[in-house]
Amino acid sequence: MACHDAATDRDKVGPHLLGVVGRTAGSAESFLGHYSEAMKSAGAAGLVWDEANLAEYLKAPKLKVPSNKMAFGGLTNDDDIANVIAYLKADPKP
Repeated sequence: MACHDAATDRDKVGPHLLGVVGRTAGSAESFLGHYSEAMKSAGAAGLVWDEANLAEYLKAPKLKVPSNKMAFGGLTNDDDIANVIAYLKADPKP
């Protein structure tokens, strides 16, 4: 929560995650000037944040997108990964 906001389109240290499921990597308009070259290249190569790609990235960010800026090391528990993805897919409006 310190690095990303998933309930609004407000960027923090990293890009907002509102609507990230289905979005091309490195393409949040408000964050375009801040993405790493690695993330922009991944998006240009066709990486879209579907559930499978998000799961791989959440497990090992540096393996999924080598040289990306994200300092987060990844999640080891598959249930935690599934819960994060479910949260990202949820409508933030009550």
